[in-house]
Amino acid sequence: MNLQKIFRSALIAGAALGSIASAHALDITGAGATFPYPIYSKWADAYKKETGTGLNYQSIGSGAGVKQIQSKTVAFGATDAPLTADQLSKDGLVQWPQVMGALVAVVNVEGVKAGEMVLDGPTVADIYLGKIKTWDDAAIKKLNPNLNLPKAAITVVRRSDGSGTTFIWTNYLAEVSDEWKSKVGSGTAVEWPVGVGARGNEGVAGNVGQTRNSIGYVEYAYAKQSKLVHTALVNKAGKTLQPTVATFQAAASNADWAKAPGYRVILTNQPGDQSWPITAGTFILMHANPTNKAEAQSALKFFAWAFEKGDKMAEELDYIPMPDSVVALIKQTWDKEIQTK
Repeated sequence: MNLQKIFRSALIAGAALGSIASAHALDITGAGATFPYPIYSKWADAYKKETGTGLNYQSIGSGAGVKQIQSKTVAFGATDAPLTADQLSKDGLVQWPQVMGALVAVVNVEGVKAGEMVLDGPTVADIYLGKIKTWDDAAIKKLNPNLNLPKAAITVVRRSDGSGTTFIWTNYLAEVSDEWKSKVGSGTAVEWPVGVGARGNEGVAGNVGQTRNSIGYVEYAYAKQSKLVHTALVNKAGKTLQPTVATFQAAASNADWAKAPGYRVILTNQPGDQSWPITAGTFILMHANPTNKAEAQSALKFFAWAFEKGDKMAEELDYIPMPDSVVALIKQTWDKEIQTK
């Protein structure tokens, strides 16, 4: 199925909400991460029906979202790569996690079904380093003795834009490969050794779906909704896992949000037999002293509603809701740090 068709209705709805925003002062503008776009779109639709308030969210990548909120062109920015305390202070921003999700490796190899192929961190890193060049490489065959893997060149797909998803992915690769850590490192944009670039989770998913013998990385909702073939992954404990809400939650349970400035917690390669190795929070950025206080107040009402009524919708798309204890802390942060009057 063409990924563009999957998200077309959501994009049309977003455009419609954007046209309404000019007429209603309380409607909300936001931009940034593509990682949470499926759930933000679903929440926006439900919130519009319940309250009449619209949300125009531009799914343009974390890097662009940070730039938009820095320039005060939107009420909120969204990023999967949380800013440091110094960055937040410099720009007068407040940051919190809104929901959690997970990344998966997706492949397009003839005869391989979802969950059948097993990969581990060092092998994925070597594919993205360009050291493993074909699907019948000994390292992949060792992990998959029962798969009939082709002697075909691997097409590596990665993000071309500044991306929080890339930050999560490269952070994971740096955790599992010393060579990746020293040669490439982690960040929202890196000097990729190999690969074909695509914009957004949508672009990577679409490229992998259309390219035989390819591999890419996307947020799990994109893989599931576009019926891409995800791989199993070997985690830090050496266990082979499938991506499920249970394995995502197991990794998320290690998070200590309360002690992290700006709630900056990275959840890749967490310990535990059932911990999915590439789990992450996705974050909202707002100005502590917003220019449009009415819109800022409207945005906070939306996020509070999402915390209170959006958990089931998040779980239906295989995202992980924030724990109630963390939500309570976040609401205290809003009260103390964001001026809406």
